Amino acid sequence: MNVKIQTVHFDADSKLIQHINAKIEKLNTFHDKIINAEVYLKLDALSHQVRDKVAEIKVYVPKHSYFVKHQSKTFEESFDLAFDSMVSQVKRQKEKSMSH
Repeated sequence: MNVKIQTVHFDADSKLIQHINAKIEKLNTFHDKIINAEVYLKLDALSHQVRDKVAEIKVYVPKHSYFVKHQSKTFEESFDLAFDSMVSQVKRQKEKSMSH
């Protein structure tokens, strides 16, 4: 699986990158045909005082792609919430395809 991590308007520290890579690798346990995954980390500046941290994950498998987006006060929390949603999406789709 090819993993691409992009940060928008900031530089992520190595601890955050390692955390993301470790979690993304676990996706292979839920679906064995994942081609690649893209993670986007952004600062959302809707209001002038509070800057929410947004994490988006895109996962590509043959004939299908998944997308989740979450935002919270930290990138770790945003990514973990998005990752949990991604796992449930991948599991649900795989169960659906196995039943056909």
